[in-house]
Amino acid sequence: MPITRTAIMAAAALSIGACASIPAPGPVEVTRFVDETRAAQLGQGTIFIDSRPMSGMSELAAAPYKAAVARELEALGYRETSRAEAGQIAEVSVDRFDYDRAEGRRGPVSVGVGGSTGTYGSGVGLGVGINLGGGRGREIGTELAVAIKPVGSQTNLWEGRAQFVVSEKSDLARQDANAQTVADALFRNFPGRSGETIEVEVD
Repeated sequence: MPITRTAIMAAAALSIGACASIPAPGPVEVTRFVDETRAAQLGQGTIFIDSRPMSGMSELAAAPYKAAVARELEALGYRETSRAEAGQIAEVSVDRFDYDRAEGRRGPVSVGVGGSTGTYGSGVGLGVGINLGGGRGREIGTELAVAIKPVGSQTNLWEGRAQFVVSEKSDLARQDANAQTVADALFRNFPGRSGETIEVEVD
């Protein structure tokens, strides 16, 4: 049976409608703190990627995010190695949650809650906030936090947090793509200006 022009136009309209129903992703909001007196130690040497103590996330759930962090750090000049051989440690925590803008509600954590972070391990929260207003429907939120410190030290050389909210229908809601998006933003123009909050646009 021949395909009519009307059928083709209807199919095209359906495809366009499906694309239009997925809101464009917003920017990733990033805040970083740097120990300026020891900044020269960053971006070189060996590093071990670890889960932040008491973060509460499973290793399986954290794996895509730790892998994305490792790729970014290696691109910056680090060499990932075992804990025994590492000169520095990168502690990673992830919080993924459902967010329904229509209800104005943050849902239960689905990956794990990271501990509070602050300047050089002070425990003071970074105070990063996302503008969650609008009527975009149900979305997935991610908070990725990383702290880098020398082995055996309790004082951070660098720490940062990236926050991102995206439609649950978006490809960027999938863990692998989501992990790479927030990690890329977190380490963009590393180490960044201490205490400055920036927005990194997502392609």
